[in-house]
Amino acid sequence: MQNALATLAGRRILLGVTGGIAAYKAADLTRRFKEAGADVQVVMTAGATEFVAPLTFQALSGREVRSALFDAAHEAAMGHIELARWADVIVIAPASANFLAQLAQGSAGDLLTTLCLATDRPIALAPAMNRLMWGNAATQANVATLRQRGVHLFGPGAGSQACGEVGDGRMWEPVEIRAAVAQLFAQGPLAGVRAVVTAGPTREPIDPVRVITNRSSGKQGYAVAQALGALGARVTLVSGPTALAAPAGVQRIDIETAQDMLDAALDAAAQAEIFVGTAAVADYRPARAEAQKIKKKDAALSLPLERTDDVLKAVRERFPRLFMVGFAAETEKLAEHAQGKLKNKKLDLIAANLVGNGRAFDQEDNALHLFWPGGEQELAPGSKTALARELAQVIVQRYREKAGT
Repeated sequence: MQNALATLAGRRILLGVTGGIAAYKAADLTRRFKEAGADVQVVMTAGATEFVAPLTFQALSGREVRSALFDAAHEAAMGHIELARWADVIVIAPASANFLAQLAQGSAGDLLTTLCLATDRPIALAPAMNRLMWGNAATQANVATLRQRGVHLFGPGAGSQACGEVGDGRMWEPVEIRAAVAQLFAQGPLAGVRAVVTAGPTREPIDPVRVITNRSSGKQGYAVAQALGALGARVTLVSGPTALAAPAGVQRIDIETAQDMLDAALDAAAQAEIFVGTAAVADYRPARAEAQKIKKKDAALSLPLERTDDVLKAVRERFPRLFMVGFAAETEKLAEHAQGKLKNKKLDLIAANLVGNGRAFDQEDNALHLFWPGGEQELAPGSKTALARELAQVIVQRYREKAGT
């Protein structure tokens, strides 16, 4: 069980709570998800707030509870779009008979139903209702419709109910729901696949005080590592110096120089099926690092540089069957330079972006143009997190095609 729960680490779970006495169990479910390392955002219907106060969920999740369809405080009042993009999975617990009916009919009368229509993430329902309501032909027809659409049903179970009756309709216990959600991630398209992601800059020492480095923040690479992990991959992140926390569930290896990056990348790639090189590795380093601080005494300083080893090229030469993704940060001739790198380094896919003049580096947003042998795809400008999710889906598609699965 502990290994299965590890798949929840770093996952973003949107927990929808609908009106019913079983709403009190959703508070414990929130705590259980948090225990497993998940990030939980609670969305409540108006009926749910009659049973449990939103403040309870805010205290347990560490996030403000959302309930308004149009909320000026969140992304230009487009809460359903914002939350639908944020979540890795949407779990509705308890899911009332009324909610099942609304979702089956495609209703968008409140925030929770609307974001369920606006998402492409998995949706899981934990029904909770009176045994006669569960057995009603209308409810069973709605359940059948939802199952046909790919919605996951967790339960209900049988047992004593708040109304005093006994039978089917009891919501699963929080630990059972948590285990079922963990299993969803364990069955992701990259379940069992080992991936290596390099991220951030390198630092090449000039002397004990000064270094040659670049403006990479590592944000895009960290987002890619998280996105691959969300699809079930076991991710090793080889990171240069950044101010970022490693995504939960991702193993991080800290490095500093280009040589460190090369050594760590080769070691990690030996156990991997996918390699994504997002790191901004230095192309040159000082030919010699001075043992003592260079003193300011001359009008000019000449600093001889030498080439560093090419990490992507070295990994490809060592592991010719590895599925490899490169990044190309360019200031001009984006397609020309990216396609040249794709061919010269024998990559399976390359993600190119324009940098400089306020683009990409030190920014939250980015835009990517993907190229692969015989094809290309542009990803519209957006947050680095959103782009990483889109890129991860393309990686899955291209990886499967290459593997013939």
